[in-house]
Amino acid sequence: MGFKLGTGRQPYAVNGEIKTKFKFNNVENEGDLSVPGNPVVLKTMPDGVGAEANNDGNIYLNDNIDPNSFMARKIIMHEMRHATDMKIGKLGYEDDKIIYNGQDFARATINGQDMIQYNGRWVEAGDESLPWENDANGF
Repeated sequence: MGFKLGTGRQPYAVNGEIKTKFKFNNVENEGDLSVPGNPVVLKTMPDGVGAEANNDGNIYLNDNIDPNSFMARKIIMHEMRHATDMKIGKLGYEDDKIIYNGQDFARATINGQDMIQYNGRWVEAGDESLPWENDANGF
């Protein structure tokens, strides 16, 4: 008896319009930014924080941001890069350090701010000078 593969999830056309079997942004889930494996959850966050990716795969989006806006999509793409880096072991967040490409960077709360020691100085988490932020921004 032979092994038969199931049907693929290939795009198909109906009346000249390309369709797919994937269920991203369909009408019944309109406004849900989640993708399989990475739920996007609206959450109250401090001013200046748009979103954060967590080790468990969740992405928290600041509830002050319209989830249907271009800004929300841009932020989610950025956080998805962090989530992907965490899944492949390139990036890791812990309470007292960030691990990036096998190198540890000290992390602490200083004056109520989440700070990371980088190049001999403390910078705020999310600062564009941090190499994992540059990766997520596409630089």
